[in-house]
Amino acid sequence: ALATASGAAAVRPAAPNPGGATGADVVDAAKKYLGVPYVFGGEDASGMDCSGLVQTVYAEMGIDVPRLVSGQMKIGTEVGSLAEAKPGDLIVTGGGEHILIYAGDNKVIHAPYEGRTVSLVEAYMDDSEIDTIRRVIPDAPAATASPASSSTASASSAAGSQLSAALASFMNGASR
Repeated sequence: ALATASGAAAVRPAAPNPGGATGADVVDAAKKYLGVPYVFGGEDASGMDCSGLVQTVYAEMGIDVPRLVSGQMKIGTEVGSLAEAKPGDLIVTGGGEHILIYAGDNKVIHAPYEGRTVSLVEAYMDDSEIDTIRRVIPDAPAATASPASSSTASASSAAGSQLSAALASFMNGASR
């Protein structure tokens, strides 16, 4: 089941990022909501909850994510630890009850709970308290390396096709 999940996850993040958003873009978008009051079920500047913040910010990047933490914690690819987290990654805590956006520099942006506002704070959790970290936007180097490797693959497959054609032509000529 793991291979299927990671196989699907590997395809999923690349397809829905039409604007080529980066993790830094996600953080910048999230910062616009600093100070917005926590409202359970909220999804806009009048008030939002943790998963509403995530959904709204990613929607601004042109990336469709599920509304609830239970769905958001399954998208993208898993990141092994907080030390490996990059800006824009999603951190899920509390047994899947809370989701935060990693802002870089050991900081997170989240909508904490009733009576608080969307905040940028030190990452207060450690790996033992994290259920999963998800990278929805693939690393930029992988994205830039991908076209190069696919064009290399195309070139080698084109060369292979030419070789096959030459061989076929030779074989046809030899059989006459």
